[in-house]
Amino acid sequence: MTIPLILDCDPGHDDVFAIWLAAGNPALELRAITTVAGNGTLVHTTLNARIACTVAGITGVPIAAGADRPLVKPLATAEWIHGENGLGGPELPEPTVPLDPRSAVELMADTLLASAEPVAIVATGPLTNVATLVRDRPDVLDRIREVVWMGGTTERGNVTPYAEFNAWVDPDALAIVLASGIRFTMVGLTVTHQAMVTDAVRDAVAGVGNRTGAFGAELLDFFRQMNQLSLGLPDGPLHDPVAVAVLADPETVGSVFTRLDVELAGTETLGATSVDLVGILEREPNAHVALELDVPRFWRLITDAVATLA
Repeated sequence: MTIPLILDCDPGHDDVFAIWLAAGNPALELRAITTVAGNGTLVHTTLNARIACTVAGITGVPIAAGADRPLVKPLATAEWIHGENGLGGPELPEPTVPLDPRSAVELMADTLLASAEPVAIVATGPLTNVATLVRDRPDVLDRIREVVWMGGTTERGNVTPYAEFNAWVDPDALAIVLASGIRFTMVGLTVTHQAMVTDAVRDAVAGVGNRTGAFGAELLDFFRQMNQLSLGLPDGPLHDPVAVAVLADPETVGSVFTRLDVELAGTETLGATSVDLVGILEREPNAHVALELDVPRFWRLITDAVATLA
């Protein structure tokens, strides 16, 4: 039986691969894509989601635009990794996939209500849309199977010394989703930094031999270059599809059930994720936290999914 899912994203190079994995994996049924400001402005992330689907021949999946800023703090974007348009590198085609007139929250709610079974939400950007759904539509929350989020870290950050980007952009949204009681999995830097885009990975994507693989290889070339320049990582990590892999193939990602909180007020630690791996705080566990990745198995998921697309 396939798992129905909504993908909430902020494309971004790695979000594109998350879309492709969600659409191309046989264990998943991608029912909706929603966009949020994060890696780029909402205008760019929404356009990029439509482009990702256009390139891959993904049709029949509605795409709706969501929040253009975090709940409380000003928007900060990541042009320093993703380029001015959020998808630097290849020449971007005009999208043929339309934009749904509904808002992201409306599309999420409608998708949940229309489903005969609970629907998973995979979020690969700031959690602003998901938090807004939790806050404004309590009538649909029992239709959410779980939330799997790419964000946070059990170690050091990638935008401040302590905070990962998605958590730092909208920590207030993370706090709301954690407090909701919905099953929650954090897929943070601890595990996504095991998904490094080596030369062999880039060549395997290109070697699929279709349009999606060729476009994906160009994305990876730019993404690796920017990770090298900005973070000193010659083989940049492809963060976001690891969150999709949690559902596509649970054996790929190992996690623990523990306590997760987020810092909302620290001068140096805003957006830091406090993961109590040893139970020192004696608080009730509230989140599954991914720690281990079967790297070869993960990259097979990616190339197999790309091979199913246009």
